[in-house]
This record gives sequence, C-alpha cells and structure tokens, in this order.
Amino acid sequence: MAIVVARTGVFGAMTKEHREQLMSHAREVSFPAGARIFNEGGTAERFWIIHTGTVTLDLQVPGRQAAVIETLGAGRLLGWSWLVPPHHWHLGAKASSPVRAYEFDAAAVREMCAKDPELDHELCMYVSGVLARRLRSSRMRLLDLYAPYGAGEVP
Repeated sequence: MAIVVARTGVFGAMTKEHREQLMSHAREVSFPAGARIFNEGGTAERFWIIHTGTVTLDLQVPGRQAAVIETLGAGRLLGWSWLVPPHHWHLGAKASSPVRAYEFDAAAVREMCAKDPELDHELCMYVSGVLARRLRSSRMRLLDLYAPYGAGEVP
C-alpha cells in the first residue's frame, strides 16, 4: 500500500529527508467510529498522524463525564506524550468518525531522533507547538465548562 504524505502539519515542519525517514516507520491503521484509541494515564507507546476522519481528545474530570478538549482531523498529530518522559498519556482519545491514520512506534522514533539531532530538533519544535496549543485548548474548554463566567478573554 502506497502512503501519500501531505506537506502539512508535522510533515510541513520537516525536510524531505526527515519526512521520508519518519514515514519509513509508518504503518497505516484504521479505527471505527466510537473506538477508544488510548486512555489518559496509559503508557504512550505510539503516536499517529491522522489521514482521514476525526478524533476527540478528552480529559477526565473527577465526579463528572470526561470533558472533550479538542477535535483533531486530517494532518493532525494524535499523541505527544510519547516524546516526554515518563511517556504516559495526558489526555484520552476516541474516534468520533471512522479514522485512517499513520501509526508510529514511539521507541523506534525516539531512537531515530537520538541518532539524528536535526530530526530530533524538528520533531521537538513541532511537538512543543502542539503541546502549547493543546494546553491552551484544555484551559479554555475547562473554563467554559466549569468557571462561573466561562473563559472570557484569555491573554
């Protein structure tokens, strides 16, 4: 099966050589709508780049239903916890529609990064941007759900 890679998202942040290196470790997977992809607190042994479909990220809130923090679509990175020790998921993920994605073994990619500082830098810079956006999204969503007056304007 040929894998076609768009030059957006993480792929747009990488050189052609590094894109090809990363994709040499990809395998195509699919998840049916409603499938739980990973749970908050579980071991982050892999990550995905969504090809088609949507995935919701959620956060467990004690005494309440999980709060949906963000919805991810095509080209988006699913999972960043694989890069940051102790490699445990900080959020949960569920397919909200049928999903096709490229799956990567986290240990293999970390090993590849250890051998190639430029690739490591590209991935770390990209993932840190994803992390910052997800943190902001989590904060806004929780304020919308639980603050007395919603999120309002956040600097």
